[in-house]
Amino acid sequence: MRLLRGAWKVLVGIKDALVLLLLLLFFGLLYALLTASPNPVVPGEGALHLDLEGVLVEQPEEVSPLALLTSGEPVRQHRLRDIVQALETAATDDRVTAVALDLDGFLGGGQTATARVADAIQTVRDAEKPVIAYATGYSDDAYALAAHASEIWVHPMGGALIVGPGGSRLYFGDMLENIGVNVNIFRVGAFKSAVEPFSRSDQSPEAREASQALADTLFEAWREDVARARPQADLEAIIATPADLVEAANNDLATAARDAGMVDRIGTRLDWQARIAEIAGEDEKTGFEAIRLSSWIAANPRRGGGTNIGVVTVAGTIVDGEAPPGTAGGETIAELLREASQNHDFSALVLRVDSPGGSALASERIRRAVLAFAEEEGDIPVVVSMGDLAASGGYWVATAGDHIMAEPGTITGSIGVFGIVPSFEGTLEQLDIGADGVTTTPLSGEPDIFGGLSPEAQRLFQAGVEDIYRRFLTLVSENRDMPVARVAEIAEGRVWAGATARQLGLVDQFGTLDEAVLEAARRAEVDAEDVRILWIEQPPNPFAEFLRNWTREEDAEQGAAPRDIWMMLAPDPRAIIATVTAEMQLLLDGPAMQLRCLECPVEVLPGRTSGAEDAGLRALAMEWLRG
Repeated sequence: MRLLRGAWKVLVGIKDALVLLLLLLFFGLLYALLTASPNPVVPGEGALHLDLEGVLVEQPEEVSPLALLTSGEPVRQHRLRDIVQALETAATDDRVTAVALDLDGFLGGGQTATARVADAIQTVRDAEKPVIAYATGYSDDAYALAAHASEIWVHPMGGALIVGPGGSRLYFGDMLENIGVNVNIFRVGAFKSAVEPFSRSDQSPEAREASQALADTLFEAWREDVARARPQADLEAIIATPADLVEAANNDLATAARDAGMVDRIGTRLDWQARIAEIAGEDEKTGFEAIRLSSWIAANPRRGGGTNIGVVTVAGTIVDGEAPPGTAGGETIAELLREASQNHDFSALVLRVDSPGGSALASERIRRAVLAFAEEEGDIPVVVSMGDLAASGGYWVATAGDHIMAEPGTITGSIGVFGIVPSFEGTLEQLDIGADGVTTTPLSGEPDIFGGLSPEAQRLFQAGVEDIYRRFLTLVSENRDMPVARVAEIAEGRVWAGATARQLGLVDQFGTLDEAVLEAARRAEVDAEDVRILWIEQPPNPFAEFLRNWTREEDAEQGAAPRDIWMMLAPDPRAIIATVTAEMQLLLDGPAMQLRCLECPVEVLPGRTSGAEDAGLRALAMEWLRG
């Protein structure tokens, strides 16, 4: 019996040792996977496969590992600077013989981001390397890129239609009144139309004027760029009378696009791959010798000298407290700047802004953090670089800069403030529910969302809005060296395209992010060759990055799902529901005092989600609203 007991203990010990060994091997393998860098090995020669399935963004959102495991990445997000860097290095590297511009799953980006990638594509063209584009259907953003290609291919059942900025949005004023919801609105600025969906059933004349002027300016910039890149395209006809062109081509959209000079060749994806193989060589798996975009980016990091210039990004909605990448958390950005100042020496700072605004308090937190950073580093110069938009709170943050740079399509301004507090006294009355209580001061229980806001509370909210607006005007006045009265004339919540904003004095000069870095170096008296950019941003979650790369590898094997031209135009009912949900979340969850630009076109905010739980619906909404 003792012998059996001893043998049993030995077996149990061996079993425990094996389990421990397996656990150690598992966690060792997991650690290796999480800490491994992307494979930078690229073929000796081939075509750079620029598969832009998804959206262009300034700063990709962090997707939770759980969401990646259960449903995959909701909408693939391409970091703008990575795509530009990939194209610009491809233009000068002999290993890249061509660029295969795959736009079949491209959902767009802001006009400024799209134009920046288009310029990078033109750089490849100017280096006398072919860029061959393909899509089942082209709309505005995809065609803005394709126009810079040397060859444009379209599927036989596809086409090209130009929609242009604009469209309808929902107004809930009458509906909210019918169900007894009283939306208490406090605002300053005749053009601050962000609150109109909750107070009206249609667009006000002031909001229509501002929106139409903005849309016209953006569309004119789009047309000028496409006309320069693709002079043989009959843009006037395809924009003004698309049905005439299609009917003249026997109702064949692809043929109509070719007849109008919008595309060069009609063919399937296999035909397109065979054409690239003529230049880059054949490959049994992908059809042509392809250099994968992720591998090319990893193999070509940005080089630099020995003098640090920091770049901090304010991307997405500005919110109080901490927030993951893709959303500008006031405390998060302040802490990133504080840590960077402790760990490095900087000669200048570039503040990259791509935000419609948000919380007034968080906007001020970021502005003060930028000023503190510059002072801590020895009063270094701060150059502001605006991306797709720097409106409301985004422009508030920009007033921390010594020099402001934007691009012609940058959405700028919206210098205005609003507060919004819903109350449900009418709803309770309809349900025969009473609300009563006691008070000790005029502010007891305020804001009373059951009985309605008291006159004293309403006066205080309005005073708060007017105070923030006064502060906003003062900040702009001091930063732009402009009388407050003049700032008030161009403020009132109105949004401007970058070209107009420069004429008004809200912007100093046009320029890209790279040009803003050079301007910062010039002001710091640093030679351009000696500049090293340090990105002041949150490090990615290694586990999420591993899962993201893994899912992308699987998706790359399958290719992007084609989107025909009718799919681009047909609204999805789920997208409408998602839009309504987003508007209601603003009403119920948004901070009371906001510097937010909801007048900005929906298309300048692609790919942004408020969380994994509603990412799919938001993606559908963005896709439908883009057309």
